[in-house]
Amino acid sequence: MSLSSPRTVAVIGGGPAGLMAAEVLSASGVTVTLYDRMPSLGRKLLMAGRGGLNLTHSEPFDRFVGRYAEASERLRPILEAFPPSALVAWAEDLGQPTFVGSSGRVFPKAMKASPLLRAWLARLETQGVVLKTRHTWKGWNEAGGLMFAGPDGEHAAHPDVTILALGGGSWSRLGSDGAWASILQGTGVEVAPFRPSNGGFTVAWSHLFRERFAGEPLKAISLSFGGRQVRGEMMVAAYGVEGGAIYALSAELRDAVERGGDAVLQIDLKPDLSVGQIAQKLAKARKGESVTNHLRKALHLPPVAVGLLREAAGVNLSAEPEALAVLVKAAPITLTGCAPMDRAISTAGGVALGGVDGNLMLTARPGVFLAGEMLDWEAPTGGYLLQAAFATGRAAALGALAHLKD
Repeated sequence: MSLSSPRTVAVIGGGPAGLMAAEVLSASGVTVTLYDRMPSLGRKLLMAGRGGLNLTHSEPFDRFVGRYAEASERLRPILEAFPPSALVAWAEDLGQPTFVGSSGRVFPKAMKASPLLRAWLARLETQGVVLKTRHTWKGWNEAGGLMFAGPDGEHAAHPDVTILALGGGSWSRLGSDGAWASILQGTGVEVAPFRPSNGGFTVAWSHLFRERFAGEPLKAISLSFGGRQVRGEMMVAAYGVEGGAIYALSAELRDAVERGGDAVLQIDLKPDLSVGQIAQKLAKARKGESVTNHLRKALHLPPVAVGLLREAAGVNLSAEPEALAVLVKAAPITLTGCAPMDRAISTAGGVALGGVDGNLMLTARPGVFLAGEMLDWEAPTGGYLLQAAFATGRAAALGALAHLKD
């Protein structure tokens, strides 16, 4: 879409959503200035790439969309317009070929974010995007101008359209501190309180267990809560638990903790064996052998798993095979609270999806569009977070172009 006369757009926020919006707009002939409060762009993207940049997921599309839970139907047309296959093609066009891992997750072959980000910023520069870092958005002045605090003091900007892509409320040191919420609330925009998503939970570990096993993983386990079962890995932390399997259940666990003050998580340490099979293995104990050594030898449980069973039992472990087998299959761990929100990978909350139109424009403030984690949606890790950030950035940009054309 090209415009008959030059138009200006301010994109505020230099994460994936804001960068994607700037790319789409500048490719259409719009004059784009991108502002960010940090000294450099894409800091959260770079952090995500430390363990391998999980761009998206290769599962069937209907299942993929379902990962967004209550926001699924609202996000469906946005994701249909920019599905995982389009994100993969975009990355490869930037010179970053991808591959699908054994879990179905999609990664760049470089397994990190920095090559992609460098190529992306180079493209934006070629397309004429003006990048202004160390610029903190302060809201609007009485004349409707955008107010910024920058290296040279406060100043106003008067773009034709604004796209806000300021992130959620976690990882403030990387740029997304959620300070924008009070600004929008002051203009009558409904903003749901931020809540941790894809975060850890506190557990009242014994001193001995915490000292010995903090930082140890529990691999190939299954977690159950509220009728849902998830396989994966969990990390024991000094404060409690974290890791991929925990994050997959984090929304349900968080809601339960908020309702009742705690939540009991069931941990299956041998998901491929039945209670009967485990009991049969445990029945072959040697005389004089300790329960700990017997568990280690008969079931090949690592020390951290045996320690977890002792924490779950609350007393000395029973040597009775049937009772021990039941505990191995469903060790109860009480989660006493959510880890601090700033430690969470993402956040729920933000501007209600009912507060924006089909083009992601604020109904309370025409000409202002939102993208990314500012909107009230959440999803598990596995590529779903980045996919929605890219897709909503693109959708907001297309909405802005349509608004300018009209």
